[in-house]
Amino acid sequence: MSLPTFDTIVERDATHICSGVGRDHVCVRIAAAAELPTRYGDFHAVGFWNPVDGKEHAAFVHGHEAIDGEAVPVRIHSECLTGDAIGSLRCDCRDQLEASLRQLATMPYGILLYLRQEGRGIGLTNKIRAYALQDHGLDTVEANVALGFRDDERDYSIAAHMLNSLGVRSVRLMTNNPRKLDGLRELGVDVVDRIPLVIPANRYNRRYLATKAAKSGHLMGDPALEQQEVAQVSVAGGAGDPSGPGRMNAGNGTNGTDSPGARDAAGVH
Repeated sequence: MSLPTFDTIVERDATHICSGVGRDHVCVRIAAAAELPTRYGDFHAVGFWNPVDGKEHAAFVHGHEAIDGEAVPVRIHSECLTGDAIGSLRCDCRDQLEASLRQLATMPYGILLYLRQEGRGIGLTNKIRAYALQDHGLDTVEANVALGFRDDERDYSIAAHMLNSLGVRSVRLMTNNPRKLDGLRELGVDVVDRIPLVIPANRYNRRYLATKAAKSGHLMGDPALEQQEVAQVSVAGGAGDPSGPGRMNAGNGTNGTDSPGARDAAGVH
């Protein structure tokens, strides 16, 4: 990776001010960039700061060609403390995060945006409240509605601004969520392709994923577009539990076109 490339984006964004993106006029600024070797491959971490709410977001960039690039593979991942850090099996967030980083690292270049939008935008405490309602029989959409929220409160204005700050001219979006595709396009991002990212259900999140597919329009995966990976973390249920998440799949990036078969992907968070 090219250090001068990343030094340049910090310098050119140092005094950035704009009218903002989206309904809330979101404006974020690149604050820092540094090399970040990971267990998945070599990345650069780029830190963003929102002066309005003080929240920090990050881009993890593999390959300097992603900066000012076209048709850049991009994964937008919203923060999930329970999944990403604790390894919760109620969702597929950690598996998606690891699979996308591993896949991006095999490509010539790509970007993962990590957004501070916990619980699909409702926050950590409300997400735990939603879990409690699910423990009493509600599904994930019904629980959000019972708490006074929509099924998905996320806003992709931050992601659109981050991509613009990185000079990304068009993206191949790694997602099964059509709202991400539509949301970014409405904000002026040129989405030229979709790369499926499918994680098999386990016994704890099967209903969650089925609900997201049935009620939130999440797509189901075409096996021809999937690449199976052995899970890299230990999970409940053990190797002998056929319902456990012993394997995970990721789109192979060679043919991410949103074909009829690709329109079935299992709920990406």
